[in-house]
Amino acid sequence: HVQLVESGGGSVQAGGSLVLTCAASGRLYDNWCVGWFRQGPTNEREAVATVDSTGRAYYSEAVKGRFTISKQTWFLQMRNLRPEDTGLYRCAYSWNVSARTALETIIRPEFGYWGDGTQVTVS
Repeated sequence: HVQLVESGGGSVQAGGSLVLTCAASGRLYDNWCVGWFRQGPTNEREAVATVDSTGRAYYSEAVKGRFTISKQTWFLQMRNLRPEDTGLYRCAYSWNVSARTALETIIRPEFGYWGDGTQVTVS
């Protein structure tokens, strides 16, 4: 079992920056994959970024060039935030899946483990 706890969310003005963190505990695997997705006001889920143990990272088109996910820390660095980035940001963990595949599957409950999320509001 893996537990994930996110932090770092908050309220910022458009153009601002935030760094989200994801702390993991429990049984972790060497061939891991970690990612972030966000949920809007109607609970729709949207993949944001993924990274795997090989160091490969993938981003949704909506955030490419503005967000960076770290292989070392699993942090999500968010720059030049826009109102449409508002949402509940959740960290997800799985294993034996590539970051590329994870960008499509991270929003499915069977992906692995999800944290409860941290709220980001951009105005």
